[in-house]
Order: sequence, then structure tokens, then C-alpha cells
Amino acid sequence: MAADIASAEGLEGLSIGRLAKELKMSKTGVFAHFGSKEELQIAAVNRAKEVFLEQVVKPAIAEPRGVRRLKAMLARWLNYVERSIFRGGCFFAAASLEFDSRPGRVRDAVADLTKAWMDALRSEIACAKAQKEIGRATVPAQLAFELHAFVQEANWAYQLFGDRTAFSRARRSIDDRTHSGRRNNRRKSESKGTQS
Repeated sequence: MAADIASAEGLEGLSIGRLAKELKMSKTGVFAHFGSKEELQIAAVNRAKEVFLEQVVKPAIAEPRGVRRLKAMLARWLNYVERSIFRGGCFFAAASLEFDSRPGRVRDAVADLTKAWMDALRSEIACAKAQKEIGRATVPAQLAFELHAFVQEANWAYQLFGDRTAFSRARRSIDDRTHSGRRNNRRKSESKGTQS
């Protein structure tokens, strides 16, 4: 409940009183559980993490490493945003925007989880490169940045404009970027074959 409220109204908008009203509990009861607004915000971040792991990460890691797992990670993530698991869209996109310039425990928790996801994307791209599934010239950090941006843009367009076509655009962009490296590899090996 706290993560859902925070995704739509912001972590700053999340308060003991607001949550108590939603849950039809006393403020004292909610305060006794969390102790402070910051602890409530951290609990919301941790709950959003659990949902993301369940909905996106666990199903994706069932796929073999490399391009298949990378595509599963991105497909699951897009699906999670498109289905509005949280009413405000991607919880971490909203929280990152809200806390990017505010030092403290909440910002650190959001930053650590976002960095872990970016690292996972980079790692899968590096694995795909090592397996020759994407081009040798691919820079994993750059491709991870681009793929991440496609999903974030789809989330933004859907949340701000209600534009569902943003998801198909993101899927097309992801497909193009993950296939372009393979096409480049094929062209290089074909040109080597004609030279020999």
C-alpha cells in the first residue's frame, strides 16, 4: 500500500497519517510500526524492490544467460510498467526523480537499487558479447544506458500522456538495438569469408 501511494503521490507525500487513512488504522498504530516518516519511506522502497524482484527479475533469470535473458529482463520490465503494478508507473523512476538531489538514506536506497539493475543489464550485455550474440564493438555500459532509456521513456509517455503506443515503440527500439550487433557480426564474418 505504501509503495503504491508513493508511486503516484511521491515518497514525500507518503505520511503516517496518509497511510493510516488508507489502511483505516489509527496514526498511533502506524507510527508504532514504522517509528518515523523516513522509516516508512524506506519500507516503501523495500516493498517496491520485492515486487520488482518477483515480477521482473525472478522470471527473467530463468532464461539462459546472454541475449535471451537480457531481452527477458527488458520485456518483463516493460510489462511491469504497462500493467501499472503501481498506479504511478515505475516506482523507481518516480522515486529517482523525486530524490535525485536530496541526500539521505532514502536517496541512497533508491540509488543502490537502480545501480544494481543497471549493473545487471550491463552484465548480461557483457555476457552476450562474450558469447558473440552481439557485436564485438558493443560497449556494455552504453547499450545498457540506451535500453534503460527506452523503458523509462515509455513509462514517462504513458504516465504523462496515457500513450500506450510508447510500449510498442520501446519494444521495437529494444529489438533493433539488440539485433543490430548481431547483424554487424554477421556482416563482418561474411566479408571475411569473401576475402579469403
